[in-house]
Amino acid sequence: MTFPKDFDWGVSMSAYQIEGAHDADGRGLSVWDTFSHRPGNIADGTTGDTACDHYHHWPRDLDLIAGLGSVSYRFSVSWSRVHPEPGGQLSTAGLDFYERLVDGMLERGIRPVLNLFHWDTPQWVQDAGGWRQRDTADLFAAYAADVAARLGDRVARWSTVNEMFEHLTLGHVLGEHAPGLKLGMDEAFPIAHHLMLAHGKAVGALRAASDAPVMLVNSYAPARPATDAEADHAVTGLYDILQNRLFTDPVLLGRYPAEVEPWLGDCVADGDLDLIAAPLDALGVNYYTVNAVHATEGPVPLEVRPPEGHPRTAFGWAVVPDGLRETLIGLHGRYGSALPPLYVSENGCAYDDVPGPDGRCDDRERIAFLDGHLQALRAALDVGVDVRGYWVWSLLDNFEWAEGYTKRFGLVHVDYPTQRRTPKASYDWYRELIAGARQLGEQR
Repeated sequence: MTFPKDFDWGVSMSAYQIEGAHDADGRGLSVWDTFSHRPGNIADGTTGDTACDHYHHWPRDLDLIAGLGSVSYRFSVSWSRVHPEPGGQLSTAGLDFYERLVDGMLERGIRPVLNLFHWDTPQWVQDAGGWRQRDTADLFAAYAADVAARLGDRVARWSTVNEMFEHLTLGHVLGEHAPGLKLGMDEAFPIAHHLMLAHGKAVGALRAASDAPVMLVNSYAPARPATDAEADHAVTGLYDILQNRLFTDPVLLGRYPAEVEPWLGDCVADGDLDLIAAPLDALGVNYYTVNAVHATEGPVPLEVRPPEGHPRTAFGWAVVPDGLRETLIGLHGRYGSALPPLYVSENGCAYDDVPGPDGRCDDRERIAFLDGHLQALRAALDVGVDVRGYWVWSLLDNFEWAEGYTKRFGLVHVDYPTQRRTPKASYDWYRELIAGARQLGEQR
């Protein structure tokens, strides 16, 4: 496979999943601190209190990233480190950590891609109503402004919010993620709008303080009816709107899909959609799998399952590399000239990686997964889709949300009791692929 010479290779991780140091230097609680400490919420009964202790081991983690070559690192900032207490007063110590981190990246030739929100709402914001409250968008914009004022001269690219669909559904409808709410559709949809509004207001705050490009990161998953039943076909269309259009149409087209407007109620004020539709420099595409959709009875009218006929990861997700090609081409076809350049901002897989006698993980399944998805990306490039980069999820094994430490996504194995990092075979494969792709790179 060949890729453009300036193709942006990288890795992605998030604050709560790796940082640990949950009470260091005045950090406040986030909803994930609260949620993970409630018995029964996390599969193995663990928390992210320590995670990969990246807060203290960041220099060697950056060395591992630098070892892949000149790459980008999409990381997230913990809002609770920056604004730990009610009122949003800035924590200098919290921003000091991220300044050290960003400077460490630049010293190693790593491009910092800073994501502002990866699901870890400060608990004090949640206590005031969280994303159910319109004012939370203003709190988020103030947070964005504080981060940009300190780091805006060094960040290579900004990302506002990561995967709104998952945060809405898993955290506020199904109750499987923090903050653990189980709301009806009419109660949940204002949350979708407030997340979108937070993105729009953050774009303005970032551009006021920084010249770096700004992107939004959404997740996408092609949908298939689980059976030929008419009900399954109907809810598949609904699921496609929720997963693949709800958080993209307003940004690129300036309107919500007509099918969801009755659920939005009166939460959309004059001027909101203009803010949300501020032009983006790029769109992040997180892709993991294809979903089969089945109609159910009850307040949530559908459930998703892995489609039959495909191998599965340790998470039970179907391995369908061509779904990435379908997603990228689908975005290109749906949005046309309104679509900014794309980055595959997360793509990866969980497998039961067990070190061998020599301490190494020969994770051939992960290598096959990544290779297949890069071939799918290459196929999208071949038909004219403007994809500028690919970032693996993730560098390290880490705290996998409600699954705790039972699922390993990393290119690097983490022994949690000792915090020992050991690159897997996939790390070496990815490093060699990047070097080879650069050597063979095409002129764009």
